Amino acid sequence: MNDLQDESRRRALGLIAAGSALGLLAPAAVAAEAKSCPTDGTPNQFVPKGSPDPSPLTDELKKYPKCPYCAMDRTKFQYSRHLVHYEDDLADGTCSIHCAAVSLAINLDRVPKAIYAADFGAAGEIKPLVKVDGATYLIGSKLPATMSKKSKLAFASADAATAVKAEQGGELGSFEVALLETYKNLGEDTIAIRKKRAEMRQQAADGKKG
Repeated sequence: MNDLQDESRRRALGLIAAGSALGLLAPAAVAAEAKSCPTDGTPNQFVPKGSPDPSPLTDELKKYPKCPYCAMDRTKFQYSRHLVHYEDDLADGTCSIHCAAVSLAINLDRVPKAIYAADFGAAGEIKPLVKVDGATYLIGSKLPATMSKKSKLAFASADAATAVKAEQGGELGSFEVALLETYKNLGEDTIAIRKKRAEMRQQAADGKKG
């Protein structure tokens, strides 16, 4: 890992830890209590509330069909999907690195056992999941983005990522670099997503009136 990636890793992990340092997020004891109360009224899935899953990659899309943070269909967005597998065997299957970043931020007291991303460079209708440790991300290319204005897609092969970069533009980086960029984009992306969804709700309401 070069100095830039090493520095980006430290900064990304620092951003993840910032919420805990500011006292904005629940400690482990509170998180465990919330997990055991499926009717606690917590919005969406601020902590994973499924059962422990020691083999989350087995029938992964059937077990985790929708992203718990945005409700998007993970099969539809299979090319950008991620999955965080925590040490307590709880798994968070998300639609993108955007929502994986949300999971990591709100589950600060859970240590990831492994983090997986879809290999955009793989052949086939459904891209396989690979560990992000050795993945190369293409960041800010013309390829489609999920939950963000800036696309961040993973490749198992650095050569494949380089070839796509030559056609689609963007910059190459590690998972840590892509994660840091995700946190940088999070505010602007969240504002844009909320605006878009408000417009969709209004259009649906107007359609019912018509």
